[in-house]
Amino acid sequence: MHLFETVQYLAYDPGITPSGGGLPGLSVLKNVVNSINLFGIIAVVGALAVSLGVWAWGHHTGGHQAEANGKKGAVVAAGAALGLGAANGIVAFFSTLGSQVH
Repeated sequence: MHLFETVQYLAYDPGITPSGGGLPGLSVLKNVVNSINLFGIIAVVGALAVSLGVWAWGHHTGGHQAEANGKKGAVVAAGAALGLGAANGIVAFFSTLGSQVH
């Protein structure tokens, strides 16, 4: 019966919590993810510039389809910038929220 109680306890509380420094290479992984985030932000700046150019070109030439595509591209680029900038906070928020589940 003692084994059953131990297994039952582990099913409810395995005792695992995230902690830094447990694995080698963690700082390298953080640098890689930071670099990927930076490349993403740079790509979004380029996408926003192109989208705004297409929007302006479509507006001034009367190309309604180009204007609409430029607007959509600008909104998507702004959303991507929001997501990239808030990624760390979003993950931290949901990680904290998830750790409160019992």
